[in-house]
Amino acid sequence: MQFEHLAHPAPASTETREQAIADPGFGRVFTDHMVEIDYDADRGGWHCARLRAREPIALDPAAAVLHYAQEIFEGMKAYRHPDGQFALFRPEENARRLNVSARRMAMPELPEELFLRSIRELLAVDGEWFPPVPGGSLYLRPFMFATEAFLGVRPARQYKYLLIASPVGNYFKSGAPAVTIWVSRDYTRAAPGGMGAAKTGGNYAASLVPIGEGLAQGCDQVVFLDAVERRWIEELGGMNLFFAFADGSVVTPPLTGTILPGITRDSLITLLREEGLTVREEPYSIDRWRDDAGSGRLVETLACGTAAVVTPVGTVVDRNTRFTIGTGGPGQLAQRMRDRLLGIQLGTIEDCHGWVTKLG
Repeated sequence: MQFEHLAHPAPASTETREQAIADPGFGRVFTDHMVEIDYDADRGGWHCARLRAREPIALDPAAAVLHYAQEIFEGMKAYRHPDGQFALFRPEENARRLNVSARRMAMPELPEELFLRSIRELLAVDGEWFPPVPGGSLYLRPFMFATEAFLGVRPARQYKYLLIASPVGNYFKSGAPAVTIWVSRDYTRAAPGGMGAAKTGGNYAASLVPIGEGLAQGCDQVVFLDAVERRWIEELGGMNLFFAFADGSVVTPPLTGTILPGITRDSLITLLREEGLTVREEPYSIDRWRDDAGSGRLVETLACGTAAVVTPVGTVVDRNTRFTIGTGGPGQLAQRMRDRLLGIQLGTIEDCHGWVTKLG
């Protein structure tokens, strides 16, 4: 499929861009362009691929996404390597996960090569938006939503795929060496048979009230328990969890359809095993988390995801109680895993797994 390049009528000036990327924060600044590709079942599928100015989208008030929430997205980063080239970390896994989400949401799959081509097209014109800050990257947000105008509960026949980019720095604003977690007792994120394994906005919408509760309690994130027994730890609002023990073993909750299969999670399992640690994917309860932290059996808890990479959990707040993990600060394992994963992503450590795709 050929990409049409539409001229940007008013791109940001060099001065405006440099001011924006000097301190971009996370998810507040956006590059000049976006990719847009249309889908129409009656026209044979995907067509009309365009690289164009990032601007508001015109939608019919009856567009299916506004009424039936057919939308999915991905999150990934573009890194700058020491040789100046851009690099992506396991982008084919993002392409595959987008299509897993699409199948769950009754949406069309996007060919993986078209997904990867869209990223190349955008980075080729917006590479100068890369932020010159420690740990900076270009956060990429591919997403798809239903555009067909109708009222009636059925899968839509028309969709748009878009890709935008955001220069970013650190994910957490608190600057604390370890994050504090709020336990959601009254709300769950996903139930068996639901959409928990799909990266769709509805899952994140379900987390907003408990995240607000946690912020009111001075916490950085919220942890969800299972929807059936309300005792098994699942995941944070946007990250997976690992529990490291004094005996050299590590536990992470299993993928049972209610947890998003994180790409960072999968990579971390591989790296932890290479460190000689025993990694088990098995249920772990909130009561055991508290008891193991109190006894010293649990030495670290690691949160991981594309945005935050690997982040230590220092304190857990559960209603009127709280408990501390280890010293409450960053642990050696979390730091070692973060350094190793970032080193591979940034090209300062050899990639022995073929995870990095360089964009020449």
